Amino acid sequence: MRYEERTKLTVVRALVPVAILISSPVLLIAGAPIRRRYLRYVYRDEAPQILDKKRGWVSVHYFVITSRLLKWLCWPTESLARLASRRR
Repeated sequence: MRYEERTKLTVVRALVPVAILISSPVLLIAGAPIRRRYLRYVYRDEAPQILDKKRGWVSVHYFVITSRLLKWLCWPTESLARLASRRR
């Protein structure tokens, strides 16, 4: 999406938290692996940039990655994964 497309940006900003809330039961149970896999997909080598200021382009992934709600919902499983890795 382009920066100038204000209505699309507003709609995406509003729908990303809704989508995260809908998937919240899954994120609370298996959030850490899902989030790690998603971040690997977004930041892979051949992937387009999520924010390109030269072209005035922003990806939907930018709003998902910067969402505090996603980070908060994945926190319990991430802390459990850290605990389990320390005990090994």
